[in-house]
Amino acid sequence: MNALPKKLLGADDPAPVSVHNTGGKSAFLLVADHAGNSIPRALDRLGVAAAECERHIAWDIGIAGLGQMLADALDATLIQQNYSRLVIDCNRPLDAASSIPTISENTGIPGNVGLDEINKAARASEIFWPYHGCIEAELDRRRRAGLAAALIALHSFTPVFKGVARPWHAAVLYNRDRRFAHRLMALLNAEMEFTVGDNAPYSVSDATDYTIPVHAERRGLHHVLIEIRQDLIADESGQREWALRLARLLPPAYRDL
Repeated sequence: MNALPKKLLGADDPAPVSVHNTGGKSAFLLVADHAGNSIPRALDRLGVAAAECERHIAWDIGIAGLGQMLADALDATLIQQNYSRLVIDCNRPLDAASSIPTISENTGIPGNVGLDEINKAARASEIFWPYHGCIEAELDRRRRAGLAAALIALHSFTPVFKGVARPWHAAVLYNRDRRFAHRLMALLNAEMEFTVGDNAPYSVSDATDYTIPVHAERRGLHHVLIEIRQDLIADESGQREWALRLARLLPPAYRDL
């Protein structure tokens, strides 16, 4: 498993990053760090059963569909990462222990055990950096053109984690700047009987996250990381419902800033 292929991604492997609605006029730039669950053919599915690769441990279920619908509704650009976080987690610093996990929840990942630095670097150079390079290039383009930019990171979370049910319907996450997150949370709470997590079930930090600290905070951009419970967006109708809801609430939350 540690023998380095000449190139990690073959001709029949998906591209590491996809852009939906290139040139969207909205100030919002949507990003999805865990939109896909592809695994390079050269990695032989990391020794993990196919059914495990369809579970939440491999990707953010429902986010690809929701993200594309939201991009269309807002006329925003969506940049999404297509490979499973089991290969490399594109929302983790490369030196984080969870960057290339050897276990996820209770599932061992044999193909990641004892991985040497050459193979880690291959995953970073062919998957991690192309995705983040695409985000950086779009934000640089907007800055040069004098265009506004607000970063919206889209994620989903499992309803039950290690046997414990999670009560939240959605959540807003942030690190140093809570302004956008709290404005959006207030609007979500006013919608109906939602339970909205405030930096729960996860939170953003420099040690555990990459996208918000690097692309949003370092540039001084308004931003929020949105988490939606996966059972609410597992099918197209749920994805559309939440996409339309966020398309309605994100603009007034941003205007308030």
